[in-house]
Amino acid sequence: MSLPRADALFRLHLVVGVALSIGCALMPAGLGHDALYTVISFGCVAMLAVGIRRHRPTAARGWWLVTAGVGVWACADLVWAVYTWILHISPFPSPADALYLTSYVIIAAGFWSFVRSRSGEGDREGFTDAAIFTVGSVLLSWVVLMRPGLEAAGDSTVARVLAAAYPMGDVLMLALLVRLLTTTGARSTAFRWLVAGNTLLLAADCAYQYTTTTGTYSGGIITLPWLLAYVSFAAAALHPSMRHLTDGGDEGQDAHFTRGRLIALTVASLVAPGTLLLQLALGLHLDAWAVALSSVVLFLLVVWRMSGLLQRLDAQASALADLARTDALTGLPNRRTTDAELERMQTRARGEGLPLCVAVLDLDRFKAFNDTFGHQAGDRLLVAAAAAWRETVQTARAGVGAGRAVMLGRWGGEEFVLLLLGHDLSAAVTLADAMRLSTPAGQTFSAGVACWDGLESAAEVFSRADAALYAAKSSGRNQIHPADPIAAPDSSAAPILVAEDRSAPGPAGP
Repeated sequence: MSLPRADALFRLHLVVGVALSIGCALMPAGLGHDALYTVISFGCVAMLAVGIRRHRPTAARGWWLVTAGVGVWACADLVWAVYTWILHISPFPSPADALYLTSYVIIAAGFWSFVRSRSGEGDREGFTDAAIFTVGSVLLSWVVLMRPGLEAAGDSTVARVLAAAYPMGDVLMLALLVRLLTTTGARSTAFRWLVAGNTLLLAADCAYQYTTTTGTYSGGIITLPWLLAYVSFAAAALHPSMRHLTDGGDEGQDAHFTRGRLIALTVASLVAPGTLLLQLALGLHLDAWAVALSSVVLFLLVVWRMSGLLQRLDAQASALADLARTDALTGLPNRRTTDAELERMQTRARGEGLPLCVAVLDLDRFKAFNDTFGHQAGDRLLVAAAAAWRETVQTARAGVGAGRAVMLGRWGGEEFVLLLLGHDLSAAVTLADAMRLSTPAGQTFSAGVACWDGLESAAEVFSRADAALYAAKSSGRNQIHPADPIAAPDSSAAPILVAEDRSAPGPAGP
């Protein structure tokens, strides 16, 4: 099968770009080297633009910003080459410095656009993780690049500003790279090449700054990561997956705290004490203030991160508790919750001397309804009936006095339970009948109501209400049937067990 045109261009770009980059890095420093370098860099900028125009991403702003930033970086390289090999001068600072520093900001802005599109504004965990990595990186940059650069710059204000500005530009790029890595959304091919471009750019830049601080830069292999960074950025834009790079992931995906992220955060948090221990062990200059300040900031960020995790765990625990207590279809309390609430109401009724009634409701001919209209229609009926009955119960609850309580729950299938604390049998029957009249879709239900005698168990009072329900069914349905008072046990009579098929249709209702 032939490759799509976009994939063919993507692969051709990688083959040619990598080959030219390796060849350029192996060339001796000189005009020919920098000419090929310029061809590669501006060619990759052109490929970035081609990829954006070809694939038309859903959010093109970030891609155009990255293209502009890489283009400004390429212009800075060209300016430096012109000064070095054509004009044979090395002004300091030069326009190339201004272009390099500007490119940091533009590329970082492009990455920030990607971050906002993929995660929005509410990703507290991702922001905190990126901040932890950034603080650790600032400390390392200070120890390895900034402070040595400031010392080497001497008393020149411009040189000292540039010695600090370049490492800070790298820190800004790294911060946005880490923030992008903590976003939700798919890690597509375009995403990985974009990350690779930023990483290679940072690696080459830091290697260059370290080389100029400790010795003399002479080109060579250090130029290869820069060239491959150009190739990687262009490869990201040329791949078809770039059009969906800014699509966010599933809600809550960013909350998945992997072991890898935990290890990375642990390492970042240990940068400050590790730096101090290493300096002490090697007898190096101690950056006490930098280590102390970064340690404080890292500690506060870790505490903030842990508080976010605890809040999320609390929210998840609360959601799980709600799921365990609630019927998923109707949103009413489920059977487990209803059982527990009945026992609590019994305790209150006994202690406060209040009446307690239990009503068991069952939709009439629900099996026939399902068989006729389908189970989805049956589910819709259950949801609508639960909503209508809940509204009736809430109206009744608003009118009851202090110490009274009403709760409607789903027992299972088409069967529901109504618990009424502080209601006598007559009031309970009245409320159940009001609910019966509010049943939607022209449907009806039958119910049995039992008043607790103060001694029987929860199972026993429910059993009497259930028996009254079947008496209502046998009497024609669509009615409320009060349960008979509990009878004294008769030891001379043997119990009679009657098995009934609840699914079998009874006599026609009125």
